[in-house]
Amino acid sequence: MRVMIVGKGKMGTRLAASAAEKGHAIVATVDRFNREAIGSLACDAVIDFSHPDNLAWVCDYVEQQCCIYLCGTTGLTQEQMERLKETAHTCPVFYSANFSYGVAVLTKLVEWLTPLLETDFDIEVVEAHHNQKQDAPSGTAKMLLEAIDPTHQYARVHQRDGFVGKRGREIGIHSIRGGTVAGEHSVLYLGDEEAIRLTHTASSRQIFVNGAWKALAFMEGKKPGFYTMQDMIGGIR
Repeated sequence: MRVMIVGKGKMGTRLAASAAEKGHAIVATVDRFNREAIGSLACDAVIDFSHPDNLAWVCDYVEQQCCIYLCGTTGLTQEQMERLKETAHTCPVFYSANFSYGVAVLTKLVEWLTPLLETDFDIEVVEAHHNQKQDAPSGTAKMLLEAIDPTHQYARVHQRDGFVGKRGREIGIHSIRGGTVAGEHSVLYLGDEEAIRLTHTASSRQIFVNGAWKALAFMEGKKPGFYTMQDMIGGIR
């Protein structure tokens, strides 16, 4: 496909470097500083791992082109997510806060495991990332929270500080930032004299690049709609 990449950071660079071996051609790499240069440049797909501030103009361009839109930008507001879903009415849109296949499987495991344990176990989410990450908690942590508690029955406590009293019906979310950590996410189920920890560790950003190309292959020929990693992996037996 003819692919436009939004974002010139580490993910955008890796995507551009690996496109040819996947059989794709990069028609442009753009960001907010040179977006005017795209004009009416045609493409088959846009891959966007950039900044929430880019979402509005990227959606405008995608709708104009009627092309595939793969969005992996985190830190989106509820309003921006609604904008993304509006674009999905006219174009095929694939969104994930994390393009790792392993994280997609972890999310499915959490959906299955939580109803079995939540009566007797407390639940915590811990995520760690490099010192350049700007949003917290991570988009993946938020995705896991939704898998744990889709109907928002639990209070969500970010970090803890001071005399907070006994634990209530809550899920604690903890963000660690430092070094060059590509990403680590753990869901902890803490019971009486026993505990279960599910952890996914990313060794490098290459896993997200691999996932993006896998998602693009999945999206080829899809009708307009809003797709996720769960659609791609299907059910786990």
